[in-house]
Amino acid sequence: MTETILEPKALKQAQQELTFKPAAVTAVLTMLDEGNTVPFIARYRKERTGNLDEVQIRTIETTFERFMALNKRKDEVLRSITEQGKLTPALQQALEQAAKLQQVEDLYLPYKQKRKSKATVARAHGLAPLAEQVRQQPNFSREQWEKTAAQYCDAEQELPDVAAVWAGVHEILADEFGDVATSREWTRQYTQRQGALTAQVKDEDADEKGVYRLYYDFSQPLAKLAPHQVLAINRAEKEGILKVALVVDTSVIVAHLTRQTDSRRNQFASELVQAAVADAYKRFIGPAIERELRAKQKELADAQAINVFGENLRHLLLQPPLKGKVVLGFDPAYRTGCKLAVVDGTGKFLDKLVIYPHKPASQKLREQAPQQFLDFLEKYQVTMIAIGNGTASRESEQFVAETIKQSSRTIYYVIVNEAGASVYSASDNARAEFPELHVEERSAVSIARRLQDPLSELLKIDPRSVGVGQYQHDVSQKALSEQLDIVVENVVNNVGVDLNTASVDLLQHISGLSATISANIVAYRNENGRFANRKQLQKVPRLGPKTYQQAVGFLRIIAGTEPLDNTDIHPESYPIAAQILQELHLTKADLGSEQLQTFSRLLDLDRLSANNQVGRSTLRDIISGLCKPGRDLRDNVPAPLLRQDVMSIEDLQMGMELQGTVRNVVDFGAFVDIGVKHDGFVHISQLADHFVKNPSAEVAVGDIVKVKILNIDLERERIGLTMRGLSRD
Repeated sequence: MTETILEPKALKQAQQELTFKPAAVTAVLTMLDEGNTVPFIARYRKERTGNLDEVQIRTIETTFERFMALNKRKDEVLRSITEQGKLTPALQQALEQAAKLQQVEDLYLPYKQKRKSKATVARAHGLAPLAEQVRQQPNFSREQWEKTAAQYCDAEQELPDVAAVWAGVHEILADEFGDVATSREWTRQYTQRQGALTAQVKDEDADEKGVYRLYYDFSQPLAKLAPHQVLAINRAEKEGILKVALVVDTSVIVAHLTRQTDSRRNQFASELVQAAVADAYKRFIGPAIERELRAKQKELADAQAINVFGENLRHLLLQPPLKGKVVLGFDPAYRTGCKLAVVDGTGKFLDKLVIYPHKPASQKLREQAPQQFLDFLEKYQVTMIAIGNGTASRESEQFVAETIKQSSRTIYYVIVNEAGASVYSASDNARAEFPELHVEERSAVSIARRLQDPLSELLKIDPRSVGVGQYQHDVSQKALSEQLDIVVENVVNNVGVDLNTASVDLLQHISGLSATISANIVAYRNENGRFANRKQLQKVPRLGPKTYQQAVGFLRIIAGTEPLDNTDIHPESYPIAAQILQELHLTKADLGSEQLQTFSRLLDLDRLSANNQVGRSTLRDIISGLCKPGRDLRDNVPAPLLRQDVMSIEDLQMGMELQGTVRNVVDFGAFVDIGVKHDGFVHISQLADHFVKNPSAEVAVGDIVKVKILNIDLERERIGLTMRGLSRD
């Protein structure tokens, strides 16, 4: 919050617009202004907010900031018009009642300082009075009008004849009509309701793969345009493939604007007014409204794409960790060989190896690869292999599947989305962590860790690089980054982190912790050994009382001196937690026990709440923390789909039922990995037996789903899937 919440007007406006209780809105804004973070407020101040979650709290914040910006702009416009001496009571009232920034800008348009134009030149030549006379339409004869216009002729002012005078009057009238706020607003709404976006192919050769063929002859009402259509058309237009236009019945608009402007009291003047209105629409209103509406469509499409990306990222980050497993990361390649890296159950790098199982490697190297691979697996007792899904992925999967059959132990493999792994591997952080490894070898470590603990590893790269969105490079990168940062912050703080193992990359997403303080925590840990309790955090340089309050509840200490430190109970609530245990005749040694879970149901929450001045919501959270120490909400997410064998697209048959992993969810369906070279696609119409409006309501990234082969296109290597008629068990 950059503004103080004491601005009463914006506060009242936000309270009136939002459906939350006014007291909750005030409380949220007050706490944000005091430096509290959204995760902290949502988790530890539920009584003050009325149990609002992170999304609702951010909605309050953005709504308030929007009204602050609106009011600031109103003040600027009122001041500017007042300084011009043109502010009327009616205009002031209209500005004060404007609920949207666009309405303010429409009202201000006639008073803006304009660049030199034909209209400004005409005014400079003194034609404004004649233009106003035409607007009033006195009952002059044509001869009287011509005689009046002749009085303005002046060769020195580029008005040599009556025709030049009327041309100047036309420019003034068209300029004035184009600035009428009510005309723009009506045109905006009519075009939004009745307009259509059309696209025609402009350069088919530029669309080598026919990606945009669907839009070569396209028309869709604005009101029915899907966000992904907007983004696709915009991209194709930018690449010169399509010619795009916003089409609307201009005759209806011009007729309406004329009725609002033309009094029809005088035929000659009426003709001038009508011509000026038509020109005003053609040159000023129409193009401006088209730009506005297309920009609005882009804004809405961006928001939807960003929401889709954010939701996919959230599910990707919440994929369950494979705790305690020795994992081998397999980074596939052809010519340069496949890079292997083994990490232990804590993610510590153990060893690396390069094998050459694919052409163009020599036959000798290819023959050696299986045994080298098996020996490496046996040396470290690997039970889980993570294969990156990049170049040579499916060939490597075939190699792995065939080779592990020769092992006496049960070994599984998983295809891991390696998007962004190369970005991380070449980063300063990766070089600092593994200075002795090559980029590809670091990538293999990253792939292994992505399977072992997706959250910790994925946070090391720019969220935009994880490959779970649609058109993410076409949307506002600032808005995308802001939304993804929010998603990461919410996930990390909901999961919590182990204070003694968390990296700087992970810690800096914890409530209240900056990159500098996170680095100081790790440095303190390296110098003094593991943290024994949460209180030790207060010894970390630059970590003051406010930061400690905001962060400490989201940091866990396993097997420390204080058992409550391995819960999401805030230290400020430790006395109440101790009292609850005492009432149940239990100790901290009983945390998580069945006895505690059973007895806690008998507690009198009303009495505890009254005696300790603590809300029931906080009490429930404390009891939950006592019953489930060390809980990880990712434990409830289905584990990755483990495989031991592989198929090719040629093995597939129509109607075949398979299990697959959802890799990406978009507005028009979902991509599913079914264990062949290319992901299959489930169109939105095939996601369920009922009508589906939003694919994200049916599936999420990481879901294990049953699918049936609907169609197979071997030439284009495309697989159509359906989930209709299949159980979701």
